[in-house]
Amino acid sequence: MKGTALIVIDMLNTYEHEDAEVLVRSVRAALPGIGALLEQARAAEAPVVYVNDNFGRWRSHHGEILEAALTGRYGDLVEPIAPDEESLFVVKARHSVFYETPLAYLLGQLGVHRVVLCGQVTEQCVLYSALDAHIRHLDVVVALDAVAHIDGGLAEAALRMMERNMSAELRPSGEITFGHLPSG
Repeated sequence: MKGTALIVIDMLNTYEHEDAEVLVRSVRAALPGIGALLEQARAAEAPVVYVNDNFGRWRSHHGEILEAALTGRYGDLVEPIAPDEESLFVVKARHSVFYETPLAYLLGQLGVHRVVLCGQVTEQCVLYSALDAHIRHLDVVVALDAVAHIDGGLAEAALRMMERNMSAELRPSGEITFGHLPSG
């Protein structure tokens, strides 16, 4: 069991929503960082968990969500960071990856004590997920170059809040490691 898990937030997206054009620019900038984290986590055999909105489609499952995102207008944003066969998947309906999902239980079963967050949107889902991870006594790392935003000012404020109020580590993807943590 690994001590660190990579949580990929809402990256399987069709971008058919308000503010999509602004978000797409930021997502393009975050893709290399997300790709690097996926490569590092997979190489270390750390759990990779995609937690994604179901966009109100209550009969959907991860395969449908992925297919819709890949065949959508911005499939090029999804293809390079798509889940592999080993990736885990949790469907969410609200902002936090933990809110009424089995993620906390899953992480506990995997022996995870530290989560690395990447994805979108920094000032919304990433922020609320960091808070919920913190109150569950998980160590939180946010990959600075692997999160996307709609509003740059709010994203900066959210990152400061995560660091100050949630004791989150803010690091570039190249400085983040995966694997076993020392016990004790």
